[in-house]
Amino acid sequence: MKKLKVGIIFGGMSTEHDISVVSGTSIIKNMNKSIYNIYPIYIDTNGIWYSYDKKIEDINILKVREKPTEITKLENVIGYLKQLDVIFPVMHGLYGEDGTIQGLFELLKIPYVGCKVLGSCVCMDKAYTKVVLEKAQIPQVKHMYIKEYKNQYIYVNDNFEEEKFDIKNLSEKVKEKLGLPVFIKPSNSGSSVGVNKASTLEEVQKFIQTAAEFDKKIIIEESINAREIECAVIGNEEVEASILGEILPAEEFYSFDAKYINSESKTKMPAEISEEQTNYIKNMAIKAFKAVDGKGLSRVDFFMDKDSGKIYLNEINTMPGFTTISMYPQLFEKCGLSYSNLIDKLINLAVEE
Repeated sequence: MKKLKVGIIFGGMSTEHDISVVSGTSIIKNMNKSIYNIYPIYIDTNGIWYSYDKKIEDINILKVREKPTEITKLENVIGYLKQLDVIFPVMHGLYGEDGTIQGLFELLKIPYVGCKVLGSCVCMDKAYTKVVLEKAQIPQVKHMYIKEYKNQYIYVNDNFEEEKFDIKNLSEKVKEKLGLPVFIKPSNSGSSVGVNKASTLEEVQKFIQTAAEFDKKIIIEESINAREIECAVIGNEEVEASILGEILPAEEFYSFDAKYINSESKTKMPAEISEEQTNYIKNMAIKAFKAVDGKGLSRVDFFMDKDSGKIYLNEINTMPGFTTISMYPQLFEKCGLSYSNLIDKLINLAVEE
């Protein structure tokens, strides 16, 4: 049987570059070499593309902040990509998970793993994820959408009407609409980068300015006393949901450090919730995935209010962390789908699409 030529692209220019390197090398390490010819491609933080020339059998999983060393700059990226049968872009965050690289593959007519252009860009931008989910009548916590422009702040209301504020008056508007504390997030960022919890008006001002360093569009959400529940989904038209997992962060919330640095953060699989709640979340995950025109895979994250038991959708990650210990592959591993077989299934879904 002819081997499929599979490009594994990792790295990139986002704040999640280092996690992508771990995810990409994890996939390469665990792919079935008897059925694939593997073409590893590394993109550095400046957006320069390289072939990763180390012998495939000798590629090991790199650690966070390690970089591949045996690399050669690609002088003809388009020509290199055109020789491939399918691409697995293990890219997290901007310029990889946001529809940009997916648009390149569409132009080249190369099948690729994961959501297409629309699903990728909608889910990367939290403001527009919320618009689509609201239309689908999927519960979300109360929130505000603001924009930073030339050191001014623009509040965008539910009807997309705009009102300008200075930072002090904006913080008071936040308190009026959502109360305190609140979570403040860049609209286009992943892995909780730039996310902070503000408990005072001064912190609201400070953390809005922090979020604006990562994106000019900012989401502010009410704070609830929540458990964090995650569900993995896989498929194109026929979508399956995994068992559920619960995040037990070592810090007050699941920040970047809590996810990747602090070893005290734990996960529980399956999550200890009722069968009714489990089925509700699984069905909601599939509904949300279809609402954003999802394809291939996503990890859908939920909040469960510890006081009321009410469930809210938090966000949809279209290319979630894919290390061997990441939640997405772990959830399917608990369903009986091994890491290696999960890779096979995702590649097959890409080819059939």
